[in-house]
Amino acid sequence: MMIDIDSDAPLISIADDNNEETENHLSQNANTRTDSYQDYRPSNGPRSPTGSGGRGSGGGNKESSPLLGSRHEPDNLYHPNTFPDDPRFEELMKLAEDAIEHGVFPERIYQGSSGSYFVKNNESKTIGVFKPKDEEPYGQLNPKWTKWMHKLCCPCCFGRSCLVPNQGYLSEAGASVVDMKLQLKIVPKTKVVRLSSETFNYSALDRTKARTKKNIYQKVPALGRRFNRIGLPPKVGSFQTFVNGFKDADFWLRRFDSEALPESTANQFQLLFEKLVVLDYIIRNTDRGNDNWLIKYDPASTAAPPDTPTTPGSDAIQDADQDQEWSIVNNPEINVAAIDNGLAFPYKHPDEWRAYPYHWAWLPQAKVPFSNEIKEQVLPLLSDMNFVQDLCDDLHDLFKHDKGFDYHTFEKQMSVMRGQILNLTQALKDNKSPVQLVQMPVVTVERNKMKFGRTRADSDVFTQSFAHRAPFFSWC
Repeated sequence: MMIDIDSDAPLISIADDNNEETENHLSQNANTRTDSYQDYRPSNGPRSPTGSGGRGSGGGNKESSPLLGSRHEPDNLYHPNTFPDDPRFEELMKLAEDAIEHGVFPERIYQGSSGSYFVKNNESKTIGVFKPKDEEPYGQLNPKWTKWMHKLCCPCCFGRSCLVPNQGYLSEAGASVVDMKLQLKIVPKTKVVRLSSETFNYSALDRTKARTKKNIYQKVPALGRRFNRIGLPPKVGSFQTFVNGFKDADFWLRRFDSEALPESTANQFQLLFEKLVVLDYIIRNTDRGNDNWLIKYDPASTAAPPDTPTTPGSDAIQDADQDQEWSIVNNPEINVAAIDNGLAFPYKHPDEWRAYPYHWAWLPQAKVPFSNEIKEQVLPLLSDMNFVQDLCDDLHDLFKHDKGFDYHTFEKQMSVMRGQILNLTQALKDNKSPVQLVQMPVVTVERNKMKFGRTRADSDVFTQSFAHRAPFFSWC
Protein backbone atom coordinates (compact mmCIF):
# COMPACT_ATOMS: atom_id res chain seq x y z
CA MET A 1 0.00 0.00 0.00
CA MET A 2 1.33 3.43 -0.94
CA ILE A 3 0.93 6.38 1.41
CA ASP A 4 1.36 9.98 0.21
CA ILE A 5 3.39 12.23 2.47
CA ASP A 6 2.69 15.85 1.57
CA SER A 7 4.63 18.94 2.59
CA ASP A 8 3.62 22.58 2.77
CA ALA A 9 4.22 25.10 0.01
CA PRO A 10 5.46 28.66 0.60
CA LEU A 11 2.91 31.33 1.43
CA ILE A 12 2.30 34.13 -1.01
CA SER A 13 1.92 37.55 0.54
CA ILE A 14 1.62 40.94 -1.07
CA ALA A 15 2.78 44.02 0.78
CA ASP A 16 3.19 47.62 -0.18
CA ASP A 17 6.46 49.36 0.64
CA ASN A 18 7.08 53.00 1.29
CA ASN A 19 8.50 54.80 -1.70
CA GLU A 20 10.96 57.68 -1.85
CA GLU A 21 10.02 60.25 -4.49
CA THR A 22 12.62 61.12 -7.10
CA GLU A 23 12.34 62.88 -10.41
CA ASN A 24 13.75 60.70 -13.18
CA HIS A 25 12.29 60.83 -16.65
CA LEU A 26 13.00 58.93 -19.83
CA SER A 27 13.44 61.15 -22.88
CA GLN A 28 13.38 59.91 -26.46
CA ASN A 29 16.41 60.60 -28.64
CA ALA A 30 16.42 57.72 -31.10
CA ASN A 31 15.04 54.26 -31.66
CA THR A 32 17.50 52.82 -29.13
CA ARG A 33 19.22 54.62 -26.29
CA THR A 34 20.52 54.12 -22.73
CA ASP A 35 19.39 56.02 -19.63
CA SER A 36 20.99 56.00 -16.21
CA TYR A 37 18.76 56.46 -13.18
CA GLN A 38 21.39 57.88 -10.86
CA ASP A 39 18.89 58.80 -8.13
CA TYR A 40 17.79 55.18 -7.73
CA ARG A 41 20.37 53.55 -5.45
CA PRO A 42 18.74 50.99 -3.15
CA SER A 43 21.05 50.15 -0.28
CA ASN A 44 20.70 46.39 -0.63
CA GLY A 45 19.89 46.25 -4.32
CA PRO A 46 16.55 45.26 -5.80
CA ARG A 47 14.58 42.54 -4.10
CA SER A 48 14.48 40.51 -7.30
CA PRO A 49 17.10 37.74 -7.61
CA THR A 50 19.80 38.58 -10.11
CA GLY A 51 20.92 35.10 -11.01
CA SER A 52 24.30 34.38 -12.56
CA GLY A 53 23.58 34.53 -16.24
CA GLY A 54 21.49 31.37 -16.07
CA ARG A 55 18.01 30.59 -14.85
CA GLY A 56 16.37 32.40 -11.99
CA SER A 57 14.62 30.81 -9.10
CA GLY A 58 12.10 28.22 -10.05
CA GLY A 59 14.30 26.00 -12.12
CA GLY A 60 13.46 27.29 -15.58
CA ASN A 61 10.36 27.86 -17.62
CA LYS A 62 8.65 24.50 -17.19
CA GLU A 63 5.41 25.92 -18.55
CA SER A 64 6.62 26.01 -22.15
CA SER A 65 4.69 22.78 -22.76
CA PRO A 66 1.87 23.05 -20.22
CA LEU A 67 -0.22 20.22 -21.65
CA LEU A 68 2.63 17.74 -21.57
CA GLY A 69 3.52 18.24 -17.91
CA SER A 70 3.63 15.59 -15.24
CA ARG A 71 0.41 14.34 -13.73
CA HIS A 72 1.45 15.26 -10.18
CA GLU A 73 1.55 19.02 -9.51
CA PRO A 74 3.67 20.22 -6.56
CA ASP A 75 1.40 23.30 -6.48
CA ASN A 76 -1.38 21.09 -5.14
CA LEU A 77 0.25 20.57 -1.76
CA TYR A 78 -1.87 21.82 1.11
CA HIS A 79 -1.26 25.20 2.63
CA PRO A 80 -3.65 27.26 4.75
CA ASN A 81 -4.98 30.46 3.24
CA THR A 82 -3.55 32.92 5.76
CA PHE A 83 -3.06 36.60 4.96
CA PRO A 84 -1.71 38.45 8.03
CA ASP A 85 -1.60 41.72 6.10
CA ASP A 86 -5.26 41.46 5.08
CA PRO A 87 -7.47 40.01 7.87
CA ARG A 88 -10.72 40.80 6.01
CA PHE A 89 -9.64 38.73 3.01
CA GLU A 90 -8.48 35.95 5.34
CA GLU A 91 -11.90 35.96 6.99
CA LEU A 92 -13.52 35.71 3.55
CA MET A 93 -11.41 32.64 2.78
CA LYS A 94 -12.46 31.06 6.08
CA LEU A 95 -16.09 31.54 5.09
CA ALA A 96 -15.42 29.83 1.75
CA GLU A 97 -13.56 26.91 3.32
CA ASP A 98 -16.21 26.46 6.00
CA ALA A 99 -18.96 26.39 3.36
CA ILE A 100 -17.14 23.73 1.34
CA GLU A 101 -16.63 21.68 4.51
CA HIS A 102 -20.40 21.81 5.15
CA GLY A 103 -21.33 20.77 1.62
CA VAL A 104 -21.92 24.17 -0.02
CA PHE A 105 -19.64 23.59 -3.00
CA PRO A 106 -18.43 26.12 -5.58
CA GLU A 107 -20.51 26.25 -8.77
CA ARG A 108 -18.84 26.09 -12.16
CA ILE A 109 -19.27 29.12 -14.43
CA TYR A 110 -20.21 27.80 -17.84
CA GLN A 111 -19.28 30.96 -19.73
CA GLY A 112 -15.70 31.50 -20.81
CA SER A 113 -12.93 29.20 -21.94
CA SER A 114 -11.52 28.09 -18.59
CA GLY A 115 -12.70 26.30 -15.48
CA SER A 116 -13.83 29.02 -13.09
CA TYR A 117 -16.20 28.79 -10.13
CA PHE A 118 -18.59 30.89 -8.04
CA VAL A 119 -17.54 30.34 -4.42
CA LYS A 120 -20.31 30.60 -1.81
CA ASN A 121 -20.69 30.96 1.93
CA ASN A 122 -22.86 28.81 4.22
CA GLU A 123 -25.95 30.79 3.18
CA SER A 124 -25.24 29.90 -0.49
CA LYS A 125 -24.45 33.54 -1.24
CA THR A 126 -21.70 34.07 -3.81
CA ILE A 127 -18.64 35.67 -2.22
CA GLY A 128 -15.91 35.16 -4.81
CA VAL A 129 -14.71 33.73 -8.11
CA PHE A 130 -12.00 31.04 -8.07
CA LYS A 131 -9.93 30.24 -11.16
CA PRO A 132 -7.64 27.21 -10.71
CA LYS A 133 -4.29 27.23 -12.47
CA ASP A 134 -4.67 23.74 -13.94
CA GLU A 135 -8.11 24.56 -15.39
CA GLU A 136 -6.98 27.62 -17.36
CA PRO A 137 -7.69 27.68 -21.13
CA TYR A 138 -4.65 25.51 -21.90
CA GLY A 139 -4.26 23.72 -18.59
CA GLN A 140 -4.25 19.93 -18.58
CA LEU A 141 -7.50 19.78 -16.56
CA ASN A 142 -9.48 22.40 -18.45
CA PRO A 143 -13.10 21.14 -18.43
CA LYS A 144 -14.15 23.04 -21.59
CA TRP A 145 -14.12 20.76 -24.67
CA THR A 146 -13.71 23.74 -27.04
CA LYS A 147 -10.11 24.21 -25.96
CA TRP A 148 -9.49 20.47 -26.34
CA MET A 149 -10.70 20.76 -29.94
CA HIS A 150 -8.53 23.82 -30.40
CA LYS A 151 -5.48 21.90 -29.24
CA LEU A 152 -6.34 18.88 -31.38
CA CYS A 153 -7.32 20.62 -34.63
CA CYS A 154 -5.20 23.76 -34.63
CA PRO A 155 -2.02 23.23 -32.60
CA CYS A 156 -0.12 25.82 -34.68
CA CYS A 157 -2.40 28.58 -33.32
CA PHE A 158 -2.29 27.27 -29.78
CA GLY A 159 -2.59 30.13 -27.29
CA ARG A 160 -1.23 33.68 -27.39
CA SER A 161 2.44 33.67 -28.25
CA CYS A 162 3.11 36.89 -26.33
CA LEU A 163 1.93 35.45 -22.99
CA VAL A 164 3.56 33.00 -20.61
CA PRO A 165 1.36 29.87 -20.68
CA ASN A 166 -0.67 28.89 -17.64
CA GLN A 167 -0.01 32.03 -15.64
CA GLY A 168 -3.48 33.51 -15.87
CA TYR A 169 -4.03 33.20 -12.12
CA LEU A 170 -0.88 35.28 -11.51
CA SER A 171 -2.07 37.85 -14.03
CA GLU A 172 -5.37 38.16 -12.17
CA ALA A 173 -3.59 38.74 -8.87
CA GLY A 174 -0.96 40.98 -10.50
CA ALA A 175 -3.65 43.31 -11.85
CA SER A 176 -4.93 43.66 -8.29
CA VAL A 177 -1.41 44.57 -7.12
CA VAL A 178 -1.15 47.33 -9.75
CA ASP A 179 -4.64 48.56 -8.83
CA MET A 180 -3.75 48.80 -5.14
CA LYS A 181 -0.38 50.48 -5.76
CA LEU A 182 -2.00 53.20 -7.87
CA GLN A 183 -5.14 53.39 -5.67
CA LEU A 184 -7.39 53.01 -8.72
CA LYS A 185 -9.92 50.93 -6.76
CA ILE A 186 -11.54 49.35 -9.81
CA VAL A 187 -10.21 45.77 -9.54
CA PRO A 188 -12.01 43.58 -6.99
CA LYS A 189 -9.39 42.36 -4.53
CA THR A 190 -7.68 39.27 -5.92
CA LYS A 191 -5.09 36.99 -4.32
CA VAL A 192 -3.57 33.56 -4.89
CA VAL A 193 -5.18 30.88 -2.72
CA ARG A 194 -5.60 27.11 -2.50
CA LEU A 195 -8.99 25.42 -2.42
CA SER A 196 -10.33 21.91 -2.91
CA SER A 197 -13.87 20.89 -3.78
CA GLU A 198 -15.68 17.92 -5.26
CA THR A 199 -17.04 20.20 -8.00
CA PHE A 200 -13.57 21.07 -9.31
CA ASN A 201 -12.24 19.13 -12.28
CA TYR A 202 -9.85 16.46 -10.99
CA SER A 203 -8.21 13.57 -12.74
CA ALA A 204 -9.59 10.05 -12.17
CA LEU A 205 -6.37 9.18 -10.33
CA ASP A 206 -6.77 12.01 -7.80
CA ARG A 207 -10.40 11.08 -7.13
CA THR A 208 -9.49 7.38 -6.71
CA LYS A 209 -6.68 8.21 -4.28
CA ALA A 210 -8.99 10.46 -2.25
CA ARG A 211 -11.66 7.73 -2.01
CA THR A 212 -9.06 5.12 -1.06
CA LYS A 213 -7.60 7.29 1.72
CA LYS A 214 -11.06 8.04 3.05
CA ASN A 215 -11.95 4.32 3.14
CA ILE A 216 -8.68 3.46 4.88
CA TYR A 217 -9.26 6.18 7.47
CA GLN A 218 -12.78 4.92 8.19
CA LYS A 219 -11.80 1.26 8.45
CA VAL A 220 -8.29 1.55 9.93
CA PRO A 221 -8.14 4.90 11.75
CA ALA A 222 -4.65 4.24 13.16
CA LEU A 223 -3.28 3.89 9.64
CA GLY A 224 -5.46 6.66 8.17
CA ARG A 225 -4.09 9.18 10.67
CA ARG A 226 -0.70 8.85 9.03
CA PHE A 227 -1.99 10.63 5.95
CA ASN A 228 -1.31 14.36 5.81
CA ARG A 229 -4.39 14.81 3.64
CA ILE A 230 -7.52 12.70 3.30
CA GLY A 231 -9.61 14.52 0.69
CA LEU A 232 -8.91 15.84 -2.78
CA PRO A 233 -5.71 17.89 -3.24
CA PRO A 234 -6.16 21.66 -3.02
CA LYS A 235 -5.77 23.58 -6.25
CA VAL A 236 -3.77 26.79 -6.54
CA GLY A 237 -5.51 29.62 -8.32
CA SER A 238 -6.76 33.18 -8.12
CA PHE A 239 -9.63 34.17 -5.83
CA GLN A 240 -11.42 37.42 -6.67
CA THR A 241 -14.00 38.93 -4.36
CA PHE A 242 -17.47 39.01 -5.86
CA VAL A 243 -19.10 42.36 -6.68
CA ASN A 244 -22.88 42.72 -6.47
CA GLY A 245 -25.20 44.77 -8.65
CA PHE A 246 -22.87 45.00 -11.66
CA LYS A 247 -23.68 44.15 -15.28
CA ASP A 248 -21.57 43.75 -18.40
CA ALA A 249 -20.35 47.13 -19.61
CA ASP A 250 -21.85 46.44 -23.02
CA PHE A 251 -25.35 46.46 -21.50
CA TRP A 252 -25.05 49.90 -19.96
CA LEU A 253 -23.00 51.41 -22.80
CA ARG A 254 -25.86 50.67 -25.19
CA ARG A 255 -28.28 52.31 -22.76
CA PHE A 256 -26.06 55.38 -22.43
CA ASP A 257 -26.11 55.82 -26.22
CA SER A 258 -29.83 56.53 -26.07
CA GLU A 259 -30.13 57.94 -22.56
CA ALA A 260 -27.66 60.70 -21.78
CA LEU A 261 -26.14 60.71 -18.30
CA PRO A 262 -26.44 63.77 -16.05
CA GLU A 263 -23.34 65.94 -16.24
CA SER A 264 -22.04 65.05 -12.77
CA THR A 265 -22.54 61.32 -13.40
CA ALA A 266 -20.94 61.57 -16.86
CA ASN A 267 -17.87 63.23 -15.32
CA GLN A 268 -17.70 60.50 -12.69
CA PHE A 269 -17.93 57.79 -15.36
CA GLN A 270 -15.22 59.50 -17.43
CA LEU A 271 -12.82 59.37 -14.49
CA LEU A 272 -13.61 55.70 -13.84
CA PHE A 273 -13.12 54.96 -17.53
CA GLU A 274 -9.70 56.66 -17.45
CA LYS A 275 -8.72 54.49 -14.48
CA LEU A 276 -9.62 51.43 -16.54
CA VAL A 277 -7.46 52.75 -19.39
CA VAL A 278 -4.51 53.30 -17.03
CA LEU A 279 -4.79 49.77 -15.61
CA ASP A 280 -5.20 48.00 -18.95
CA TYR A 281 -2.40 49.92 -20.62
CA ILE A 282 0.13 49.34 -17.83
CA ILE A 283 -0.50 45.57 -17.62
CA ARG A 284 -0.99 45.37 -21.43
CA ASN A 285 -4.28 43.53 -21.18
CA THR A 286 -4.73 41.45 -24.35
CA ASP A 287 -8.37 40.58 -23.64
CA ARG A 288 -10.34 43.70 -22.78
CA GLY A 289 -13.68 43.66 -24.54
CA ASN A 290 -16.87 45.37 -23.44
CA ASP A 291 -18.12 42.05 -22.07
CA ASN A 292 -15.40 41.58 -19.45
CA TRP A 293 -15.55 44.77 -17.49
CA LEU A 294 -18.57 45.71 -15.41
CA ILE A 295 -20.67 48.79 -14.69
CA LYS A 296 -23.00 49.38 -11.77
CA TYR A 297 -25.52 52.14 -12.39
CA ASP A 298 -28.06 53.28 -9.83
CA PRO A 299 -30.56 55.72 -11.44
CA ALA A 300 -31.60 58.92 -9.74
CA SER A 301 -33.83 58.42 -6.72
CA THR A 302 -36.11 60.71 -4.76
CA ALA A 303 -35.50 61.03 -1.03
CA ALA A 304 -38.32 62.02 1.32
CA PRO A 305 -37.90 65.32 3.20
CA PRO A 306 -37.14 65.25 6.94
CA ASP A 307 -40.04 64.68 9.30
CA THR A 308 -41.79 67.88 10.43
CA PRO A 309 -44.21 68.42 13.32
CA THR A 310 -47.84 67.84 12.42
CA THR A 311 -49.69 68.89 15.57
CA PRO A 312 -53.22 70.21 15.09
CA GLY A 313 -53.26 73.85 14.05
CA SER A 314 -49.56 73.87 13.20
CA ASP A 315 -48.44 75.78 10.10
CA ALA A 316 -45.97 72.94 9.36
CA ILE A 317 -48.73 70.69 8.04
CA GLN A 318 -48.11 70.19 4.33
CA ASP A 319 -50.08 68.31 1.76
CA ALA A 320 -48.69 65.58 -0.49
CA ASP A 321 -48.04 67.93 -3.38
CA GLN A 322 -45.90 70.23 -1.28
CA ASP A 323 -43.98 67.24 0.10
CA GLN A 324 -43.24 66.13 -3.45
CA GLU A 325 -42.08 69.63 -4.38
CA TRP A 326 -39.52 69.70 -1.58
CA SER A 327 -38.29 66.14 -2.06
CA ILE A 328 -34.53 65.70 -2.53
CA VAL A 329 -33.37 64.14 -5.83
CA ASN A 330 -30.12 62.17 -5.59
CA ASN A 331 -27.85 62.04 -8.62
CA PRO A 332 -27.32 58.63 -10.25
CA GLU A 333 -24.38 56.62 -8.91
CA ILE A 334 -22.02 54.77 -11.22
CA ASN A 335 -19.11 52.40 -10.57
CA VAL A 336 -16.76 50.28 -12.67
CA ALA A 337 -15.19 46.88 -11.94
CA ALA A 338 -12.28 45.58 -14.02
CA ILE A 339 -12.56 41.77 -13.97
CA ASP A 340 -11.07 39.05 -16.22
CA ASN A 341 -7.46 40.23 -16.09
CA GLY A 342 -5.95 36.79 -16.73
CA LEU A 343 -4.50 37.53 -20.17
CA ALA A 344 -2.12 40.35 -19.31
CA PHE A 345 1.59 40.89 -18.52
CA PRO A 346 3.03 39.69 -21.88
CA TYR A 347 6.77 39.15 -22.20
CA LYS A 348 6.75 40.84 -25.62
CA HIS A 349 4.40 43.10 -27.54
CA PRO A 350 2.02 41.24 -29.87
CA ASP A 351 3.88 40.97 -33.17
CA GLU A 352 2.60 37.89 -34.99
CA TRP A 353 -0.98 37.26 -36.12
CA ARG A 354 -3.20 39.38 -33.86
CA ALA A 355 -2.78 42.78 -32.20
CA TYR A 356 -5.22 42.17 -29.31
CA PRO A 357 -6.46 45.80 -29.23
CA TYR A 358 -8.21 47.52 -26.36
CA HIS A 359 -11.87 47.55 -27.34
CA TRP A 360 -12.58 50.57 -25.16
CA ALA A 361 -10.56 52.62 -27.67
CA TRP A 362 -13.67 52.73 -29.92
CA LEU A 363 -15.84 54.32 -27.22
CA PRO A 364 -16.57 58.07 -27.29
CA GLN A 365 -14.98 58.43 -23.83
CA ALA A 366 -11.64 57.42 -25.36
CA LYS A 367 -11.58 60.57 -27.52
CA VAL A 368 -11.60 62.89 -24.50
CA PRO A 369 -8.15 64.00 -23.23
CA PHE A 370 -7.13 62.63 -19.85
CA SER A 371 -8.60 64.68 -17.00
CA ASN A 372 -6.64 66.63 -14.43
CA GLU A 373 -7.95 64.29 -11.72
CA ILE A 374 -6.30 61.20 -13.21
CA LYS A 375 -3.10 63.14 -13.92
CA GLU A 376 -2.85 64.32 -10.32
CA GLN A 377 -3.45 60.79 -9.05
CA VAL A 378 -1.06 58.69 -11.15
CA LEU A 379 1.45 60.98 -12.87
CA PRO A 380 3.59 61.73 -9.77
CA LEU A 381 3.81 57.99 -9.07
CA LEU A 382 4.54 56.82 -12.60
CA SER A 383 7.19 59.54 -13.03
CA ASP A 384 9.04 58.23 -9.97
CA MET A 385 11.41 55.43 -10.96
CA ASN A 386 11.59 54.27 -7.33
CA PHE A 387 7.85 53.65 -7.46
CA VAL A 388 8.12 51.80 -10.77
CA GLN A 389 10.91 49.59 -9.44
CA ASP A 390 8.97 48.93 -6.25
CA LEU A 391 5.98 47.87 -8.35
CA CYS A 392 8.21 45.46 -10.28
CA ASP A 393 9.52 44.05 -7.00
CA ASP A 394 6.01 43.50 -5.65
CA LEU A 395 5.06 41.65 -8.83
CA HIS A 396 8.23 39.58 -8.52
CA ASP A 397 7.26 38.59 -4.97
CA LEU A 398 3.98 37.31 -6.42
CA PHE A 399 5.18 35.65 -9.63
CA LYS A 400 8.21 33.86 -8.16
CA HIS A 401 6.03 31.30 -6.36
CA ASP A 402 4.87 29.72 -9.62
CA LYS A 403 6.58 26.38 -10.27
CA GLY A 404 7.46 27.43 -13.82
CA PHE A 405 8.89 30.82 -12.82
CA ASP A 406 11.85 31.96 -14.89
CA TYR A 407 13.56 35.20 -13.90
CA HIS A 408 14.65 36.15 -17.43
CA THR A 409 11.10 35.74 -18.73
CA PHE A 410 9.83 37.80 -15.82
CA GLU A 411 12.31 40.57 -16.65
CA LYS A 412 10.95 40.61 -20.20
CA GLN A 413 7.45 41.04 -18.80
CA MET A 414 8.64 43.96 -16.69
CA SER A 415 10.43 45.47 -19.69
CA VAL A 416 7.11 45.60 -21.54
CA MET A 417 5.40 47.09 -18.48
CA ARG A 418 8.09 49.76 -18.07
CA GLY A 419 7.65 50.71 -21.72
CA GLN A 420 3.90 50.99 -21.24
CA ILE A 421 4.44 53.21 -18.20
CA LEU A 422 6.83 55.37 -20.22
CA ASN A 423 4.27 55.90 -22.99
CA LEU A 424 1.45 56.53 -20.51
CA THR A 425 3.52 59.10 -18.62
CA GLN A 426 4.31 60.97 -21.83
CA ALA A 427 0.67 60.87 -22.96
CA LEU A 428 -0.50 62.35 -19.64
CA LYS A 429 2.08 65.13 -19.87
CA ASP A 430 1.12 65.92 -23.47
CA ASN A 431 -2.60 66.09 -22.64
CA LYS A 432 -3.42 63.23 -25.03
CA SER A 433 -6.57 61.12 -25.09
CA PRO A 434 -6.78 57.35 -24.57
CA VAL A 435 -7.19 56.74 -28.30
CA GLN A 436 -4.05 58.79 -28.98
CA LEU A 437 -2.26 56.80 -26.28
CA VAL A 438 -2.89 53.46 -27.98
CA GLN A 439 -1.65 54.91 -31.28
CA MET A 440 1.79 55.68 -29.84
CA PRO A 441 4.68 53.39 -30.95
CA VAL A 442 5.11 50.55 -28.47
CA VAL A 443 8.36 50.51 -26.55
CA THR A 444 10.23 48.25 -24.12
CA VAL A 445 12.58 49.42 -21.39
CA GLU A 446 15.08 46.69 -20.50
CA ARG A 447 17.40 46.58 -17.51
CA ASN A 448 21.07 46.22 -18.47
CA LYS A 449 23.47 43.74 -16.91
CA MET A 450 26.75 44.48 -15.13
CA LYS A 451 29.73 42.13 -15.01
CA PHE A 452 31.68 41.44 -11.83
CA GLY A 453 34.32 39.00 -12.96
CA ARG A 454 32.35 35.99 -14.18
CA THR A 455 29.17 37.09 -12.44
CA ARG A 456 26.47 39.14 -14.13
CA ALA A 457 24.05 41.20 -12.06
CA ASP A 458 21.30 43.73 -12.69
CA SER A 459 22.32 47.36 -13.05
CA ASP A 460 20.38 50.59 -12.71
CA VAL A 461 20.91 51.40 -16.39
CA PHE A 462 18.01 50.82 -18.78
CA THR A 463 17.82 50.51 -22.56
CA GLN A 464 14.79 51.80 -24.43
CA SER A 465 13.86 50.20 -27.76
CA PHE A 466 10.93 50.41 -30.15
CA ALA A 467 9.16 47.49 -31.78
CA HIS A 468 9.62 47.32 -35.55
CA ARG A 469 7.37 44.33 -36.25
CA ALA A 470 3.60 44.71 -36.41
CA PRO A 471 0.95 41.96 -36.20
CA PHE A 472 -0.57 40.71 -39.46
CA PHE A 473 -4.10 41.65 -38.31
CA SER A 474 -4.22 45.02 -36.57
CA TRP A 475 -7.98 45.04 -35.88
CA CYS A 476 -8.36 41.88 -33.81
